[in-house]
Amino acid sequence: MSGWDELYPVPMLPSWVPGAAAGVVSLHLLQKLLFPYFWADLRYLLKVLVYGLTVEVYRLQGRIVTVLDKFVKLAEKQPHKPFLIYEGKVHTYQDVDRRSNRIAQVFLHHGALKKGDTVALLMGNEPDFIHVWFGLAKLGCVVAFLNFNVRSRSLLHCVSSCEPKILVVGAGVHTLLDKIETASEDPVPVNRRSASNLKSTVLYIFTSGTTGLPKAAVISHMQVLKGAAGLWAFGATAEDVVYITLPLYHSAASLLGIGGCIELGATCVLKKKFSASQFWSDCKKYNVTVIQYIGELCRYLCSQPVKEGEKNHKVRLAIGNGVRIDVWREFLDRFGAVKICEFYGATEGNICFMNHTGKIGSVGRTNFFYKLFFPFDLIKYDFQKDEPIRNKHGWCEKVKKGEAGLLISKVNAKNPFFGYAGNKRHTEKKLLCEVFKKGDLYFNTGDLMVQDHENFLYFWDRIGDTFRWKGENVATTEVSDVIVMLDFIQEANVYGVSVPDREGKAGMASLILKQNASLDLEQMYKQVVTYLPSYACPLFLRVQEKMEMTGTFKQQKFRLVDEGFNPSTITDPLYFLDHSKKAYVLLTKEVHEMILSGKIKL
Repeated sequence: MSGWDELYPVPMLPSWVPGAAAGVVSLHLLQKLLFPYFWADLRYLLKVLVYGLTVEVYRLQGRIVTVLDKFVKLAEKQPHKPFLIYEGKVHTYQDVDRRSNRIAQVFLHHGALKKGDTVALLMGNEPDFIHVWFGLAKLGCVVAFLNFNVRSRSLLHCVSSCEPKILVVGAGVHTLLDKIETASEDPVPVNRRSASNLKSTVLYIFTSGTTGLPKAAVISHMQVLKGAAGLWAFGATAEDVVYITLPLYHSAASLLGIGGCIELGATCVLKKKFSASQFWSDCKKYNVTVIQYIGELCRYLCSQPVKEGEKNHKVRLAIGNGVRIDVWREFLDRFGAVKICEFYGATEGNICFMNHTGKIGSVGRTNFFYKLFFPFDLIKYDFQKDEPIRNKHGWCEKVKKGEAGLLISKVNAKNPFFGYAGNKRHTEKKLLCEVFKKGDLYFNTGDLMVQDHENFLYFWDRIGDTFRWKGENVATTEVSDVIVMLDFIQEANVYGVSVPDREGKAGMASLILKQNASLDLEQMYKQVVTYLPSYACPLFLRVQEKMEMTGTFKQQKFRLVDEGFNPSTITDPLYFLDHSKKAYVLLTKEVHEMILSGKIKL
């Protein structure tokens, strides 16, 4: 008997195969070494392109498909699937569709609204926020989401800037609830909601921008579609259960959260208000798989006492922005293998970044192909003059990798900027003309970013007279305008100061008193809490003899920001807004120590 190989001869491989295999392995290793994110970038870019092409194909076919159209379709296709779960009660797709029909019928019967009219909505997180929003959208109305924290002058400004025909509030003068009960569930004519153009306005969402009072950002159908694609782009599916604790008047909860659930055909658990103590028990109770966050939310969760079984939940994705690197690491370490999906995008902006790789600290990535579709640049900025630096030829200059620069995004037909309602000047102020060549036009995001050598992007800071606290942007001029209304204040210079282990910056006001006047702390407290949202009330006061000015006669803030609120190094009188005492108190070294150690809650 001869050998086994003679009975079954082994075919000889062609001589080039081992070389080719070695080449493939070498290429793979080279790709891993030089282009480690190639496949992740390609997958993400293909997703973006597929979504864009789908919308474009619909448009070419003469079909304008909005997020609301998708919702109505889902209510027919999966009527009994839970869409909203609120305080234990399930609202199916059909339930929400029918109740929003009733609301549309009430307004239709009332006869006060025509297609294209604006209606302002001042409500907290509850199912009727969504019912009213969808009902009005079914009538072809533009809905303005009002921030319910805003008060007095700011609220009046918000209402007047979007010129609504009707204001719907949580508890109104003319009651809506009794009329809904007797209204028909029949759908209103489709032509009322049908959009002729994806660029037509569908919402107003208020943003503080970088100066002055809140501005109504114009939101088109196209922007709603882009926002709604966010959860899908990060890998969420129809089987996911999304937990929303952020306020619905912001685009993160309404467009990315509610819109995202519609894009997927998923279920949403809506919470009236974020609760750190109930967060994980809610996630377990409702089998939540996707959560939305802002940086502060993650820190509040990490600050909770450690409990047994904290990793015993089904949450796999956390989508949001503003989480600090140390909190990011602590969150993963404590709550398990949750993929944190950080993103960047201004409500009114025309540029968005998504961190699809999970790189800690980054808001997203860019590459050659991404810039082809969404052209942007980081340019040099003069902090003293508060404007982009231009060279001797009048052109802006790009920063090097690793340097902080102002993020600007090219405005064109594919990436339009829709501006703000009721104020052409504010819209024009957000645009930069003649940036790199004659005739070019860019949207000024007002944000400083850094791009590293691996093309990851990191948020650096805000420019202009604004700071961020407790997840909200605060315009310093709005705060100072409220303070100078007091008859003992000559001038108020408002700015944000860093507090250790806190996201954003806390509000501080440097005050100049009128001649022969004294500081009335009681009156000051009453003034700020009456006229400002809680997050905009200055936590610190500093009384100065004279106000320093810049060379262009603007209030000098840089030195004041650097000096912060340390009574050991500042000789001026300092005061602190003590929420527990509902008063401004003297900021002593002891109080300062208690703030830094976290014994006093901010």
